[in-house]
Amino acid sequence: MLVAAAGAAALGEWAEGALLLFLFSLGHSLEHYAMGRARRAIEALAKLAPETATLRRDGGTTEVAVSALQIADIILVRPNERIAADGVVVVGTSSVNQAPVTGESVPVDKQPVANASAALAAFDRTSPENRVFAGTINGAGAIEVMVARRSEQSTMARVVKMVTEAEAQRSPTQQFTERFERIFVPTILALVTLLLFAWVVIDEPFSTSFYRAMAVLVAASPCALAISVPSAVLSGVARAGHGGVLVKGGGPLENLGTLTSIAFDKTGTLTEGKPRLTDIVAVAGVDEKELLNVALAVEAQSDHPLAIAVVSGARERLGTGVVTIIASNVKSITGRGIQAQVDDEVVHIGKPVLFSELPDSALPATLAAENQRLVDGGRSTMIVRKGQRFLGVLGVMDTPRPGAAQVMHELRALGIERLIMISGDNQQVADAIATSVGLTEAQGDLMPEQKVDAIKALRAKHGKVAMVGDGVNDAPAMANSTVGIAMGAAGSDVALETADVALMADDLGQLPFAVGLSRSTSRIIKQNLWVSLGVVAVLIPATILGLNIGTAVLFHEGSTLLVVVNALRLLAYKKAPASQASVPNGVLAADA
Repeated sequence: MLVAAAGAAALGEWAEGALLLFLFSLGHSLEHYAMGRARRAIEALAKLAPETATLRRDGGTTEVAVSALQIADIILVRPNERIAADGVVVVGTSSVNQAPVTGESVPVDKQPVANASAALAAFDRTSPENRVFAGTINGAGAIEVMVARRSEQSTMARVVKMVTEAEAQRSPTQQFTERFERIFVPTILALVTLLLFAWVVIDEPFSTSFYRAMAVLVAASPCALAISVPSAVLSGVARAGHGGVLVKGGGPLENLGTLTSIAFDKTGTLTEGKPRLTDIVAVAGVDEKELLNVALAVEAQSDHPLAIAVVSGARERLGTGVVTIIASNVKSITGRGIQAQVDDEVVHIGKPVLFSELPDSALPATLAAENQRLVDGGRSTMIVRKGQRFLGVLGVMDTPRPGAAQVMHELRALGIERLIMISGDNQQVADAIATSVGLTEAQGDLMPEQKVDAIKALRAKHGKVAMVGDGVNDAPAMANSTVGIAMGAAGSDVALETADVALMADDLGQLPFAVGLSRSTSRIIKQNLWVSLGVVAVLIPATILGLNIGTAVLFHEGSTLLVVVNALRLLAYKKAPASQASVPNGVLAADA
């Protein structure tokens, strides 16, 4: 542009040169202003955490800089204040608006932790009801928080750092445009050099050839091409960050927008991660309350996860009908079940195979049929026998997350063709969960290394594949996928480090938001490329045929502004209203 302006001045075309520099400067000023909006969207994340905190010390309180807080300090958070540090609640109860960090639209209830020291040592595994994050907003109750991380190590600080670093990472399309420019620019310079000597073969003055060459130099300047992809990536990453989704650069953002297959871990991702009592089938002549009271009395003596599920479910189902029964001589039968003494009778609760090993304990045909029905439905079953009487069968299952089926529906609407579960659970359980949430395929009985093989096979067959997991147990599979997506990454070092995309809240409902935003980013990148390349393709022959410099720079700067403004539309991205209408509470957390 500067060479062209100088050339116009050398030819005495002062007005053209001045217009070129004016339009060029105006265009770049507007471009920098527009790009600054996207950068300010990122910088706004950093300003969410307060600069000072109320430190409780020696029975009183004092105002200190957040940077001065140390681990295990106690800070007072008054109603409606922003929380100054990551930590655990030690005094008071309140509801906290976590949308600035996790994107959750509904405030989360908080209560004091039982063991603060243990919670600090394992902050990423501390219950959500006990931990808080810097930058989130306290509700109506005053609370005291024990600091778990220094200010520079807080979840918010690390998210801001990663989002800022993501801006510099190149997407596949950006790498392509840079390779294109390395060939395009020398080619144009060679063409301009040839055009300088057009007067040798065409009957025209040197000034005309020189002016034409300068016009082509202006027309072919790839400014719009150079800014088209970075502006879209920057806007997309900034919008994702404000929606509670951390995207680590243009590569994951663009890949997530172009894939058609997503693989899910089951436990804790598609399901709640803890078993629940789902089925109670009493044999003919046995009251369901008797079955539940006996199971409650015996299983209350065990700390096995299935026993805990039975106890919790039985108490919930019985309500005021709980009868105090004393279970004694409780013995665990490894891999089979549990045995106890109740009302001078021996009670056995366990897998059906246990009763094939005990004398005179063959299952009645009707009970065996009911047990098989529950097993076919993906339940883990426990037969209950008291003395010589079979009381019934209990079915326990790790239940799907609320709204998981709606999330799968939204993903299919976004163009995801294959939704696959890869799980360590048996195939029947995997099939039952897959059917209930609407997956297209389920692979069960997989060891961790087999999950990696499954991801590799999916990539070989379908190309790009994303893997959604918790970022810890599923790290190897996520590392071998095109895009690794971690759920519940807020506060988890491992999830933030291993994932390409981190859903900050433990909310599967953020996934359609992330995929939809990536889809929009991919579309805008393609639109920007067509505009930037199309304008260059039109202007080069037009200037060769006589288009003046002023008109060329007007179209050139216009195209540059157009691609930047087009990219900025991503900052206002929202999920489609049609998909929101039937989503259960909590699924819209990403739009907070």
